[in-house]
Amino acid sequence: MTTLHIAGVQADLAWQDRDVNHAMARLEVARARAAGARLVVLPEMWPSGFSMDTAVTAQAPDGPSASLMADLAAEHDVWVAGSFACLQDGGLPTNRLLVVGPDGAAVHYDKVHPFSYAGEHDHFAAGRRGVVAEVDGVRVGLAVCYDLRFANLFWDMGPSVDAFVVPANWPCARRAHWRALLVARAIENQAYVLGVNRVGVGRRLDGSDLDYCGDSLLVDPLGEVVASAAGRANLVLGVIDSAEVADVRARLPFLPDRRDVEVRKDVQVDKDVQVDKDVQVDKDVEVDPA
Repeated sequence: MTTLHIAGVQADLAWQDRDVNHAMARLEVARARAAGARLVVLPEMWPSGFSMDTAVTAQAPDGPSASLMADLAAEHDVWVAGSFACLQDGGLPTNRLLVVGPDGAAVHYDKVHPFSYAGEHDHFAAGRRGVVAEVDGVRVGLAVCYDLRFANLFWDMGPSVDAFVVPANWPCARRAHWRALLVARAIENQAYVLGVNRVGVGRRLDGSDLDYCGDSLLVDPLGEVVASAAGRANLVLGVIDSAEVADVRARLPFLPDRRDVEVRKDVQVDKDVQVDKDVQVDKDVEVDPA
């Protein structure tokens, strides 16, 4: 069994300012590695903030942000993960979560559930598959922000992972949902979950401000929060222990009991069932207080 020291970078992202956000990543990856991390997770769309202006923010798969991640991974002998707006041939960009290792090995996941409530589906194409990355022998399932609301994505990967990482731009207005869903995904799948959110102020489609409170969490396979960050830029540090995952699943073997259930949609309600409305209640019955 294997342990993996992990860090979530809870950052205040500069709106559509790649240079500033690149400088942040250089600093925070170095800090996380100095603290012992082997996997460093940046927030969703870390080079730009959650912007729908893909004409400004979208990059090639091997563009400046992906290249910086690879450089930092090699320089600090660490794995680096984070999402960015990634150009695609002949279509909309994807919200791509890239994971890069110190030897240049890379795997990516394209966000399956664009956030239609904020118009993401009009600017980003949906991914088609779940992805599990192996990082120093630990199995890590990949998800991005709004994916957290869709338990089936996590269930499909659950038995094959030790941990999930979920970089996000999750606003203060729904912070209770964020915390509850991170814990739920951990309990359901008996796996660690690291949720990495941002802090500071972003923007909505209409240009108005949108506040982010952070609340980045590391949750263990029993649903206990083992590390957290409040509403300021900070690192969330912890350890993923695959032996702990195996032990929890052996002691509490819940995952094998999952079933694919067929839902019947053609059940008819019998409208001819009669209800006897003439039944009388005997008001003279005494109740023995003893």
